[in-house]
Amino acid sequence: MNRSVGCQLRPGGAPVGHTLALPLGKETKVFRNSGVSLSGFMADDTSTPAASESLEVIRRFAETYAQRTGTYFCSDPGVTAVVLEGLARHKDELGGALCPCRHYEDKEAEVQQAFWNCPCVPMRERKECHCMLFLTEDNPFRGEKQTISLEEIQASTSG
Repeated sequence: MNRSVGCQLRPGGAPVGHTLALPLGKETKVFRNSGVSLSGFMADDTSTPAASESLEVIRRFAETYAQRTGTYFCSDPGVTAVVLEGLARHKDELGGALCPCRHYEDKEAEVQQAFWNCPCVPMRERKECHCMLFLTEDNPFRGEKQTISLEEIQASTSG
């Protein structure tokens, strides 16, 4: 399996002071869980938006999966939107919803291996979502929502 880069949570005191380093493509966004928006930032550092049909399929999948597993989206809807956009783009370009928050030497091979296809093996086995799309009750970045509208996604990802 190819080397991949993960996000890191570093506690900064109380839950409200936690810091998130989120590597998406070639860029890393770092923010505190204080409502900072990732508006305009696209996973994999590409400006080609996903087809709205794929985005809608991924959005519905994510809502259903969150409800079925008892997980929640991030308190910052921009994180959720960027991840869903990246998943939809990978579905369009690669034929599979490959995790957009990791670096891959060969994306096509990774799609075929399916380890990092959403929901990835760590999520299915341990409820560990690297992208912070599906968050458990005890995660300090967890929001209250298990839904997100297509309009919210588009507003957060349009540059």
